[in-house]
Amino acid sequence: MRTGVFNFLAQERVHFGVSAAEGIAAEVAQRGAQRLFVVTSRSLNRKTDAVKSALAPVQGQVVGLFDECIEHTPRDTVLALTRQLRATQADLIVSIGGGTVIDTVKVALVCLAEGVDDVDAMSQWHMRVAPDGSRITPQPRLPPCRQIAVPTTLSGAEFSDLGGCTDTRYGTKQGYTGTWIGAASVILDPRITVHTPERLWLSTGVRAVDHAVESLCSINAQPLIDATSVRALALLGRALTRYATDPQDLDARLDAQMGAWLASMGIRRTEYGASHGLGHALGADSGVPHGITSCVLLPTVMRYNAEVCAPQLAEVAAALGDASRPAADQVEALIARLGLPTRIGQLGIDRSRLPILAEKGMAIPWVRTNPRQIERVEQLVEILEAAW
Repeated sequence: MRTGVFNFLAQERVHFGVSAAEGIAAEVAQRGAQRLFVVTSRSLNRKTDAVKSALAPVQGQVVGLFDECIEHTPRDTVLALTRQLRATQADLIVSIGGGTVIDTVKVALVCLAEGVDDVDAMSQWHMRVAPDGSRITPQPRLPPCRQIAVPTTLSGAEFSDLGGCTDTRYGTKQGYTGTWIGAASVILDPRITVHTPERLWLSTGVRAVDHAVESLCSINAQPLIDATSVRALALLGRALTRYATDPQDLDARLDAQMGAWLASMGIRRTEYGASHGLGHALGADSGVPHGITSCVLLPTVMRYNAEVCAPQLAEVAAALGDASRPAADQVEALIARLGLPTRIGQLGIDRSRLPILAEKGMAIPWVRTNPRQIERVEQLVEILEAAW
């Protein structure tokens, strides 16, 4: 008999279609917040008026702003933010940006909750694989404040309590989690996403596809997530194609945001597989953005898992519009149609690094939960070679 547990996020609301300014003002009023700290990206803050406009109704309550977030969220950046949050005694964090911004806040909230103030001390708080293959998942205490998020990409970081952070000393990326580190509320405003670079928007859309596919194929798939994943794939396939034709189509942008929301239901509720696991290794080792790692890995991993995931991949194929065509072929064709890379060899990474990436991949928990069991580094080399 099938058994399982579905855990809901400590997330209260999602505003969709409203302006960022309207959503932020509503959240600040409802929460009675007085000391707002804003975390965003340098480009969004310094090259556009998007952040200023979003904060206009609450500007008088802003006590600090941090726009030094760096892709893959290095530990030093997290600690820099943590120290500013402590100094300002913020009672609400407003995150405006993509997964890097939102993840930086998540991991900073872990540090705040546990009084962490140096890179070495962060090591005891990330998820990891024990020598016997079991998973260690530390749970931090309640942090002194929460975050609300205005996402500008389709990464889905706003819909999870999992934050990625890189130890740049070793080129490795780890996951941090905690009940209260994710966004308490989310504001989906398609208008603010017009400032997101096209390649970033589209590649994080493929990341959302990856979330949906690996949720459906998960070793502990959930009925609710099966349903949201299928709907997510239909929305994303159409919305990303429409965007490619007309980037100013706000309805297409909102549909993509809705698809990313639904696809994110599986984060930390279902076990992902080798596309996510190897993606973390590739990103931390070679600086490849998350969305691009999904572009070059997902179709190959789908083919690798095809023999054990045939019913699930049939659902993926139908959701993407052609039940008679293999799901992996449709995903790869969509990625190519969006003008994104489909092979690792297109990224300028030397082929000699593949065994190194495979070794690093074996330390990523999601590699160990791939639906077609992976126990040896040679299996990861096989996947990476196929994706080359």
